[in-house]
Amino acid sequence: MADSDSAGSGENWERKTLEKVALAAIQEQRRARHWGIFFKLLLFIYLFALLFIGMGWVVKKDGLPGKHTALVEIRGVIAAGGDASADTITTGLEEAFKDKGTKGVILRINSPGGSPVQAGRINDEIKRLRAKYPEIPIYAVVEDICASGGYYIAVAADRIYVNKASIIGSIGVLMDGFGFTGLMDKLGIERRLLAAGENKGFLDPFSPVNEEQKVYAEKMLTDIHQQFISVVRKGRGKRLKETPEMFSGLMWIGQKSVDLGLADALGSIDSVARDVIKAEEIVDFTPRENIAERVARKFGATLAETLVRLGAVNSLSIR
Repeated sequence: MADSDSAGSGENWERKTLEKVALAAIQEQRRARHWGIFFKLLLFIYLFALLFIGMGWVVKKDGLPGKHTALVEIRGVIAAGGDASADTITTGLEEAFKDKGTKGVILRINSPGGSPVQAGRINDEIKRLRAKYPEIPIYAVVEDICASGGYYIAVAADRIYVNKASIIGSIGVLMDGFGFTGLMDKLGIERRLLAAGENKGFLDPFSPVNEEQKVYAEKMLTDIHQQFISVVRKGRGKRLKETPEMFSGLMWIGQKSVDLGLADALGSIDSVARDVIKAEEIVDFTPRENIAERVARKFGATLAETLVRLGAVNSLSIR
């Protein structure tokens, strides 16, 4: 009888122990599942927040508190549809000038140049905004390079500040491309160009150079060059110390550009905001492209970029 009771007690103990172990395992699984759901929820919220910002659904409110220096950045090649397009930059400038807290505007430039049309539009917009908001000055601050189209824009500012090692100038115009006629002859490729209008195939890279078209293109470049020179002279005025090389396409480092009157003084964004505008807080008004826009633009521009790089399309730029 005692042996039977002892055996029953042992079985009960083992059963209870197994039940406790099983219950603990189930509770541990539940806790792990809960923590897994929690961390997955956090990840989802984080990714949604990134998407929310990236898609441009977070909008900067007007009327930033306090006086500040407004910043608009021109970075990279100036071209339609790019980050430094006229549409993008003029939108940023308009927002910067009309903000009630803006005490002064800095145009930060780091560009090798680009489209004369885009640069001209930005130059015109700066002059319009200066007339509309005469109490708000605008200063161009150059980082590594402000050449050609970048300088075309800079001369519209009240003053130009540079670093002693910045590259300034390249006041000229070029049209570049490639000719493939020699290669086609070697490969036995025949060009079959059909066009209505004797100049419709203007400077076609797969045809021999047409001297009349070449002369016409050079005249066109000269006209645009004179427009560029006129804008520089008007923007810099008596500060400009002209030399025979000034409009030849050459470039100069920062201190030399100051000596020539192409720039006014050495300075940085921080020093101009602090010492010139006297509003140390800097607020960036540069429009930033969101993810959806970037993807759409990239798909649309890939083929055109490829053709330009291969020389199938002649490109015109002031640089």
